[in-house]
Amino acid sequence: MLLDDAARLRAAAAFVREHESLTLLPLLLPGLHGPELESVAAHCRFAHAGLLLFPADAQDLRRRLADCGLAADTPSHPSVVVRERLARRHRRDAADLDVRILRPRVHGPAGERRAVEVFALTVPDGSDLEPIAAHERARGHEAHLAFELEHPDPLVLRGLCAVLTRHGARPDGGGYNPHEDGTVLYFTAPADATCGYRRLELYAPGDHRDALAAHLDQHPGANRPAETLLHLLTGAWTTQALAAFARLRLPDAMDTTAATGIRELARRTGTHPDGLATLLRYLTMLDVVTEDAEEQDGFRLTPLGCLLRADLPDSMRPLALMYAGPFYRSFAALEHTVRTGLPAFDHLFGENHFDHFARHPELADLFDRSMAASSRMFRPIPAHPVITAAAQAPAPMTVVDVAGGNGELLGHVLTAHPSLRGTLLERPHAVEAARRSLDAMGCGDRCDYRGGDFADVPHGGDVYVLSRVLHDWDDDRCREILRHCARAMPAHADLLIVERLLPTDGSPSLATAWDLHMRCNVGGRERSAEHYARLLEDAGLELRGRTSLPLEAHVLHARKVPGER
Repeated sequence: MLLDDAARLRAAAAFVREHESLTLLPLLLPGLHGPELESVAAHCRFAHAGLLLFPADAQDLRRRLADCGLAADTPSHPSVVVRERLARRHRRDAADLDVRILRPRVHGPAGERRAVEVFALTVPDGSDLEPIAAHERARGHEAHLAFELEHPDPLVLRGLCAVLTRHGARPDGGGYNPHEDGTVLYFTAPADATCGYRRLELYAPGDHRDALAAHLDQHPGANRPAETLLHLLTGAWTTQALAAFARLRLPDAMDTTAATGIRELARRTGTHPDGLATLLRYLTMLDVVTEDAEEQDGFRLTPLGCLLRADLPDSMRPLALMYAGPFYRSFAALEHTVRTGLPAFDHLFGENHFDHFARHPELADLFDRSMAASSRMFRPIPAHPVITAAAQAPAPMTVVDVAGGNGELLGHVLTAHPSLRGTLLERPHAVEAARRSLDAMGCGDRCDYRGGDFADVPHGGDVYVLSRVLHDWDDDRCREILRHCARAMPAHADLLIVERLLPTDGSPSLATAWDLHMRCNVGGRERSAEHYARLLEDAGLELRGRTSLPLEAHVLHARKVPGER
């Protein structure tokens, strides 16, 4: 690392220690003052100054950090956004650019926790990357000042973007970093900015790709439709790459802290070293694994990749195998669904997926485990007011889980509330699997099991649950299912429905993707809350409220209309 890199690092650290939002924003955006300045400063805090450095190796970077009084052991991870920006600017393959990001801590004037954001592009002596380093040092493209939203509300984010643009800041790219689960919006400061930095960053924790898309649309040259379409067309490769990763049990052979070399991984998993290296490089782009900067050909598992481990309680490995297996095959016949309105799965396999899985026990088991893989959406349900009220009743109350699968949800509820009893209704071939699951959770002795169909919904329960059931069916069948529930429910009983809800404003949603999936593979559909309210009304029920759940799901609360029998 050259002396000018060290000097820039010291200057950035000093700048962060000296400034605060209220005094810094007018230097960046002359003309921003008064109540508008106070409002902007109240919503975003000065978080860091950023710069791009060019160490010869990891040890060189640590030494320079220590020389500047910064923590040399600050952890790093890949920088997706800056790597792609450098690749575009210099017409290089992004895979050739090893860009890491780290944020050594410093303190502001009043002791506020801040950082210097260091992007480090490794440039060994004699490397063909030296011209890139020289150009970037001279131009300072990545040097910027960053402000973080205190409360990452989408409306606030859009409002701040509008204010910055009105005061002369120009949109200049950005991106979503899945490793951090954070969204970055870059701006170029006006020409009359007086703080010495020409770029401004807004950082919002979480996934705000809708706001990002609107921001990028304003950036000249940012629209690259051919590249975007190419990425979309190769989405099938991602599905199969993740499934191969899971099927080969690579996540179970890797560690999250220590890197494992390619040849050792190939030995552990019975794979070809060159083919394995190609797969892992691809998965690095997806943040499923990360290549270790200090160990050649060494890879570590990321938190995202950990979700595919077979031994994880909420492992998503079954989902990967299901989506890359029978559902992948049926999606290849999606055109049939679009042309006819009928499920492609039935067209391809000659029967609906329930009957097909029932005749193939290994697929039935995989399907049940794939449903359980989304059990993290169930975690808040035991705390739902309807459940807690039932648990606090003076007499024992019963929760009836209609089409309850392997009993995962009912098990969570019964485990959280020992005073409750449960009844699980499922297809006869699935009841034994549910019994084993609930016994393993330690609550099988408080549960009754019924083998049957929706017409067999048990009478006399206190809370009825339909979890991810209605989206399997068309409207007529949904009305029929809801009427069966309504006939079985006493007047005091509650009904909880767990589903994803289609947005009514066209905003991006998992429900929109699942709507296509349900139509293609099952013959069902996703619906809006208003649509469900109409179906409930047709069955003599009324929607009382709804609550958000993880994985973009919701729980709808319904009761019988007074006077209905």
